[in-house]
Amino acid sequence: MKNLLLLPLLLFVCSGALTAQEKIPYGNNPAVGRHVELNGVDIYYEIYGEGQPLLLIHGNGGSIAGRAKQIPVYAQKYKVIALDSRCHGHSGCPAGDLTYEQMAADVNALLDHLHIDSCYIWGHSDGGIIALIMGFQYPQKVKRMVVSGANLTPDTTAVFPALVEMVGDMYAMISDTVMKKQIKLLADQPHIPFEALHRIQAPVLVMAGDRDAIREEHTVRIYQSIPNAQLCILPGTTHFVSSDRPALFNSLLLDFFEKPFAMPSTVEMMKQMAERMKQQKH
Repeated sequence: MKNLLLLPLLLFVCSGALTAQEKIPYGNNPAVGRHVELNGVDIYYEIYGEGQPLLLIHGNGGSIAGRAKQIPVYAQKYKVIALDSRCHGHSGCPAGDLTYEQMAADVNALLDHLHIDSCYIWGHSDGGIIALIMGFQYPQKVKRMVVSGANLTPDTTAVFPALVEMVGDMYAMISDTVMKKQIKLLADQPHIPFEALHRIQAPVLVMAGDRDAIREEHTVRIYQSIPNAQLCILPGTTHFVSSDRPALFNSLLLDFFEKPFAMPSTVEMMKQMAERMKQQKH
């Protein structure tokens, strides 16, 4: 019975906590939905709005539909490109295991297909992992990125033990081939060394909830490993920060993309204040 109760819970968690039906059927919109074969896989995507390109990458078990609280807001200022990752949503699912590296290669290929040299990226959870890989494998494609709820390892150094155990239970009980691949991805990957993040050139906003699935110290270390990064832990939120507090999340993301990037130093500010005080005495 315990395991049976875990199934709907994990599906809710992975899907991004979908809520009320929206007027525009994001993720299932025949008016804008497109398919393209990339790296031997059929990839589905939708585009909304005009302006600088902003790519959205969903989490494990999710799809474009989970971004219904973000797409209409972002599309007022950006050309929003949302895709279903391979083995998710309307995209194809070839034989063999899933890897985050494959999924990042699909994202890179989609940008090439759309003739986009570089873009803004928001990746959540597994999408955040893919975004980080984009940052050091395809740095020329990333202007800035927001990464929420990402982890570099699948073990308890990054993820809370109860959730690691839950993923293991889920893998044992699920028979659906595609879902099993998705859960196996959570259980076995990623394995990204922190040193790889040193190669990310673009400014990055690292975000998480204060009640996230990812350990706060792991999120902080990701932030500390990226040369040009800011950190934001949202109060009163879970792993699904964009669904828990969408207005606050959207405001922070847009602010990060639109304002000049800065990494102010309290130490340097205090030194400048001390220097001004010295000058005033003379």
